[in-house]
Formats: sequence, structure tokens, C-alpha cells
Amino acid sequence: MNKKTKQNNKHSLYPKRQYYFPEQIMESFMLKGKESLQMTGRAQFILSILAGAFITFGALASVLLSINVKDDGIYNLLSGIGFAIGYTMIFLSGSILFTEINVLLPSYIFNSKDHISKKLFQFLLICYFGNFLGAIFVGFLLNLSGSLDKEFYEGLLVFVEKKMHFTERGTWGWFQVLFSGILANWLIGMAAVLATAARDVVGKILGIFLPVIIFEAGNFQHAVANMGYFSITLLEGFNISWLQLILLNIIPASIGNLIGGAILVSLLFSIAFKENINDEVTEEE
Repeated sequence: MNKKTKQNNKHSLYPKRQYYFPEQIMESFMLKGKESLQMTGRAQFILSILAGAFITFGALASVLLSINVKDDGIYNLLSGIGFAIGYTMIFLSGSILFTEINVLLPSYIFNSKDHISKKLFQFLLICYFGNFLGAIFVGFLLNLSGSLDKEFYEGLLVFVEKKMHFTERGTWGWFQVLFSGILANWLIGMAAVLATAARDVVGKILGIFLPVIIFEAGNFQHAVANMGYFSITLLEGFNISWLQLILLNIIPASIGNLIGGAILVSLLFSIAFKENINDEVTEEE
């Protein structure tokens, strides 16, 4: 047995590293962004609808787990865990969520020679409206099923009122939703970073749960999450103006989500690890 073989045998006794380095995470984001962009429109639309559906299940779980919990800390923890369940389904199933794409696509664009094209904007629109349709579809099914009782809807109303209280502050409230949206997608982006860093399913789930619990507990504005919460109110006669919801909540939250994911996650990490990122991963084979 030669010296090299002995060294290899010695190294095999040690456990493999349980996480990927930041530059490897960015390379994974670049590849996923490219693959998502190159999917057929049909695949993009189906996976976007599924993501909207799963995010609504997360909204459902966040209410179910926190009903009648009086302690604020435990209430926030349980609602965060509930929402993280929905995001986990999205991440592990390969579904396409608008706020995750806000991280993946910019990572690809910032580190490749491709320019921003019409195809990119088409994909963003497909993803956005697919998420909305998925959320509304699950909302209708939940209402029609009759599975949720009065106690649930009282708990849901608490969430909805927290999402909409910014509208009472006029123009400044609109900008507060935007800033809150930046924070939301910064955390969702970090959930994607931690989940991608982990090399096993348990690690990925834990990586998702940690930032998502903070995001949910902080009442930060996540456009698709809000679609999920509000879709469950569709047939229940809540005193909500959908025009007000879209103009004063969904739109500023979406703008903030784009900034939080693209700038505070993708761009900053791309600049920090530029020298170590292998941009050849996005080149055509």
C-alpha cells in the first residue's frame, strides 16, 4: 500500500463536511435560476400554482397552530413553525415561488453574461400570477370544504388585521409595507441560503425554519404569503376591500420583496464571493 492510498484511507475515516460553502451556494442559485428560466411556460405555470397552494397551506398551518395561544412568544413561535411548513413543501418539491425566484434569478443574472430579456419578464409574470391562482384555488377549496370552524376564522382575522393595519397610516403606511417587504425577502432569501447549504433533508428543514420563524413573528410583508392569508377569507364575508389589499399591501410588498431578495441577498453575496464563484456553471453545454 503506497503513501497516497494510506492518506486516502485515513481521510475516509473522517465524516464528510455537512454543509456547502457560500460560493457553492451561489453557484447552486445561479444554476437553479438558469434552469427555472429555461423551463417550458407550462412547467413554470404549474410549479408556480403549486407554490401558491403550498404557501396557503403554510398560512393555514400558522393560524391552526396558534389559535387560542395567549403567550405572545409561543404564539409567534407556533405561527412561524406553521408557515415554515408551507415553505418547506415549496423548497423540497421544486415549486416556483415569486420570493424565492427573487433570489435565484438575480444570482444568475449578476454572475452570467446573459442580458435581461423579454423571457425573464415573462417568467416573473407567470410565476407571480401562478402563485396568486394557487393561493386562491386553495382558499376556495378550504372554504367549500367546511372543515374550518368559527374559531379558526377568528384566529385568521387577527392575522389579516395585522397585515392590513399599515393602511391606516396613509402614504407612509404604503412605504412601511415596502420596507417590511424588504425585510421579509431578506429572511426568505436567507432561508434559501441555509437550506441550500445543508446536505441532508433534516438540515434543509432546520435551515428553512430558523429565518421563516423570524419573518412570521415580525409580521414582515411577504406578497405571496399575504395572498395565502387573504385567499382563505374569500367566501367568509370579511370586511376587506380587495382593491385596497392589492394597491396598499400586495404591490408595495412585492416591490420590497424584489429589493430584499435581489439586492440584500443575491447582489451582496455575488460581490462578496465573486472571485470564488465559478461562473462557468451557467454556460451553455
